[in-house]
This record gives sequence, C-alpha cells and structure tokens, in this order.
Amino acid sequence: MWIVYAFGSAFFAGITAILAKCGIKKTDSNMATAIRTIVVLAFSWLMVLMVESHTTIGDISGKTLLFLILSGLATGASWLCYFKALQMGDINKVVPIDKSSTVLTIILAFILLNEGISIGKGVGVVGIGIGTYLMIQKKATEAAQPKANQAWLIYALLSAVFASLTAILGKIGIEGVESNLGTAIRTGVVLVMAWLVVFVTRKKGISREIPLKELGFIILSGLATGGSWLCYYKALQDGPASVVVPIDKLSILVTIAFSYVVFHEKLAKKAALGLVLIVSGTLAMLI
Repeated sequence: MWIVYAFGSAFFAGITAILAKCGIKKTDSNMATAIRTIVVLAFSWLMVLMVESHTTIGDISGKTLLFLILSGLATGASWLCYFKALQMGDINKVVPIDKSSTVLTIILAFILLNEGISIGKGVGVVGIGIGTYLMIQKKATEAAQPKANQAWLIYALLSAVFASLTAILGKIGIEGVESNLGTAIRTGVVLVMAWLVVFVTRKKGISREIPLKELGFIILSGLATGGSWLCYYKALQDGPASVVVPIDKLSILVTIAFSYVVFHEKLAKKAALGLVLIVSGTLAMLI
C-alpha cells in the first residue's frame, strides 16, 4: 500500500503548480501565496498532531529556533518567487529551474559544509544541469519578446536559490527537532512573511477582488501540497526511503503532462531530451 502513497505524493506535488497557475491568471501572486500558505500551515500542524511531536516544542533550543526562522524566511522567499515566475512564464520552463535547487544544494553543501560528492551525485548534477538548460531554451518566438516578458527566468532562478538555502540552513543549525514540527514552524514563518509582503505592497484590498474560481484553485493548490506531504510521510513510514524518495521526485513528469493537457504547453525535442536528463539525473543521485 505504501507504493500507492508514494505515487500519490508525486501526483499531488505535480499538480500543485498546475492548480496554482490556474489561480493566478488575474490574482496577484503574492496574495495567492499568502492565502494558500494558510491551507498548507493547517496541513503541517495536522502532521505534527499525527506524530504527536507537539509535545517536544519546549525542547527546541534558541539556536535551532533561530535557524528554523531563517529557513522559514528562505522558504517564504522561494515560494513568493516561484509563484511569481509561474504567473509570468510557462510551467514546463519554471518547474525544471525550481527542481534544479537540488543541484545548488549539493554544490553549496560541498563548499560550505565540506560534504563529499559521490559519482552518483556528480552524474546527477551534470544530468540535471544539462537537462534544465535544454528545457529553458527559447523558441524563436520567445527570443523576439521584450526582456520584460522574460523576467520570469529571474524569479525562477531566485526560487531555486532560496530553496537551496532552506536546505543548507537546515543542515547547519536545525538539530534536535522532529522534522514535521520543524516544517510546521517554518510554514508559520512563511505565513507571516507572505502577509507582510501583501501589506507592504498594499495589496490587501485585492483579496476582495479575487475571482471565486481563482480562489478555489488557490485553495486547491494548498490542499494538493498538504496532500503530497501526508502521502509522502505515510509512504516513508511504511516503505523504504530508497524507493519512496525517487518516486516522489518524479512529480515533474506529472506537472509537464498536466501543463500539456491544461495549458497546451508542448515540449520541443530539446526540451523532451532535457526532461529525460533531469529525471535520469535525479534517479542517479538517489540510487
């Protein structure tokens, strides 16, 4: 049964970007991030209650709490940039860049934490790097677009950078805290950060102008993220991590497939080859 949960995790993670894209056609991406984080926060605390780790809150040290907050800020920045990139660019280009945060994390861990890079990781880094490059190659029509219309690339790259910083901050200073509890605390920080951005940019009034259909998709994207987390946790609880983790990483295939069905985003031959390299590289790093 655990393998069903593993594929469920990949499925829900894969459709998160699709649902979010549907919810930010007219809605400000920062407002959408703030709203969906409420849903994600509820799910993260549900997981905490499931494993009963809330009883260990008092055991968290000051240093660990500081790094939880810092990693939460990095997560918030990553989410804000990711949904801004999704609003401006094609899903089949934004998602591969976001997934490349795995490569940045390995490189930063090597530089800052002196973590070695195995042959499998080295092959994976090269595969994901080349694959991402192939997937974001511009079409002839895109090359003629004004630079302002290509700003999604900057936001997508920032999303990957902040996502990798989240992992590094966790490696450096988060100790002695159960993973689900740590995720819940970080998500709380993300929620505060997201709403601060909304208030600072004076977008709070926009909440009354969000089309009900888009609001529904925003909430569904939060539910999809929560569903992915719950399935992932259940799969890891009952099955081997060496199989569960690679299956979960295949969520990019779900995203690309749905982007074709829903938004008619087609992959060029180069992009298709890039997708194969990204998936192969990911699996090579996890073997």
